[in-house]
Amino acid sequence: MDLPVEKRIILDLCGGTGAWSKPYKDSGGYDVRNITLPDYDVRTYTPPTNVYGILAAPPCTEFSLAKGNRYRDFNGAMEVVKSCLAIIWKCHPTFWCLENPRGFLRQFLGKPPLTIWYWQFGDNLGKPTDLWGYYNPPKPIYTEPAGLLQQWDKIKSIKQVQNLSRSEVRAITPPAFAQAFFESNR
Repeated sequence: MDLPVEKRIILDLCGGTGAWSKPYKDSGGYDVRNITLPDYDVRTYTPPTNVYGILAAPPCTEFSLAKGNRYRDFNGAMEVVKSCLAIIWKCHPTFWCLENPRGFLRQFLGKPPLTIWYWQFGDNLGKPTDLWGYYNPPKPIYTEPAGLLQQWDKIKSIKQVQNLSRSEVRAITPPAFAQAFFESNR
C-alpha cells in the first residue's frame, strides 16, 4: 500500500500512553489512533479501512515471569491478544508488530522471530521483549549494555509526574526503541 503519509493510519492497540506510536504522531502527517482503555477496547473495536500499520502491546501482567506462582488468567489475557490479532487479520496492514516482554505468551504464539533488549537502542532498560509480526526489524545501536540506570529511579520520577502505578510505568515503550522501530517501518 503506497499511500501518502497523511493518509496512513497507524493503530496503536492497547497503546496506553501512546509512547510506541509517538514517533509516527510527532513526524506529522500520520493518522495515529490509540486504541486503549478506557476510551476503546480492542475486544469490541471495529477498525477503519486502509490501515497502514499496527502496533499491538497487549497487557503483559498474566504472561509476565515476574508474577511468580500467583494465579494467572490466561483465558482473559488471551482474549485481548486474540482481539489484537483479529484486528490485524481484518486490516491486512503494510506492517504489524505485537510486542510483549519475554514470558508465557510464547506458549501461545510460539517463539517470536525477534527478541530485543531496550538497551540495544539506547534506552536504559534491561527488559527482554519479544516481537511477533510482519515488520522491518529495528536496527540496534549497541551490542552491550552501557551502564544501565536503576529502573526504580525512572519509575519513581514518572510516577510522580503522571501519577501512574509501577506496572503502568514499566509498560511504557521506551522512546529510543519507539524511534528505531519508526525509522524501520515508515
